[in-house]
Amino acid sequence: MVTLPSASAARSLVSRSVLAKGIYTLYSRATSYDALHAQLQARLSSAAVAACMGRTFKFAVESYQRRRSAQSQRAVIDGFSYLSFDGGVDMRAAELSFVVFEEFALDGGPMASCALGLKVGDGGRDAQNTFDLKKRPYIGTTSMDAALSLVTANLALVAAGKLCLDPFAGTGSFLVAAAHFGGTVLGSDIDGRQIRGRRPGRSIQGNFVHYGLEDRMMDTFTSDLTNTPLRSGRWIDCILTDPPYGVREGLKVLGSRTAEKAKTPVMVGDTMGHLLPDYVPPKRPYGFDAMLEDVLTFAREHLVDAGRIAFWMPVANEEGECRIPRARGLRLRHVCIQEFNKCELPSGGWDGMKAADWGKPN
Repeated sequence: MVTLPSASAARSLVSRSVLAKGIYTLYSRATSYDALHAQLQARLSSAAVAACMGRTFKFAVESYQRRRSAQSQRAVIDGFSYLSFDGGVDMRAAELSFVVFEEFALDGGPMASCALGLKVGDGGRDAQNTFDLKKRPYIGTTSMDAALSLVTANLALVAAGKLCLDPFAGTGSFLVAAAHFGGTVLGSDIDGRQIRGRRPGRSIQGNFVHYGLEDRMMDTFTSDLTNTPLRSGRWIDCILTDPPYGVREGLKVLGSRTAEKAKTPVMVGDTMGHLLPDYVPPKRPYGFDAMLEDVLTFAREHLVDAGRIAFWMPVANEEGECRIPRARGLRLRHVCIQEFNKCELPSGGWDGMKAADWGKPN
């Protein structure tokens, strides 16, 4: 239940939602149909009813925790006949869509509530199908699910005119999601092969062409976060990313395991290796905690005021405790957990975590 200033504000809000089906003006809500009908007859003004006159309409029933047959749904809808709308029923293209919401207790229990609402706008769930990985020309083993990429872009407040960066771009799932919401995107990855793709059309650029979003792609380049060519300063609006955890993909940064080798250029015949088109630079192991600290430090140093970083990470350590990172200069706004195994909150909730483990919270 939300209170919003206008129907247009409601439509604007729900159109961004990847998970919501729609948003409705709530006329009344009760614990039984008798009470609901009594409330509607007492509360629904003649002006509200008059506004619906002469307009085509339809009714639907949405039941939670129980299914109704078509005949049973018709009986529920017939119970609202006293509203006397005269615009005619149109089940395909009605001007007004009324929905009766029912919620039942679990395990076949009694009705918990029923309500009548008028649809104001549809959610943005269709984007999940549009960007479904099964339909995408170019994906990899670490490509983020379309729905989760879109949710991440919403958490990062991506919008038209904002510059968005994914420093672990991979095959560009977050870049596509950010571009969908109007962002201008920039991506980098330590593995240039991921950026370049397999062949023409099967690349990050190919995905953007496929979706008609190429005008929102600024550029992609090969880099790792500890050796970034990006200029210093606070000029990035949004950072959204899925850093490597060292599980499906090794956690590494550019460099050599030994200091001496790092100073010696790699030669392929008489040519310096980094000048060859298929050159893959040497890498060294990289700790997860060090990576996380570098990500948050980069965000603090490059995000504009009120800019956001939204990222994925495993939150359970070997002892089964959840640890959410904190960093000086960054404020924790939201934590969304996707549970796979048991993960219990520390005593005192998120605020009860040891700040010393993850840097001091702002």
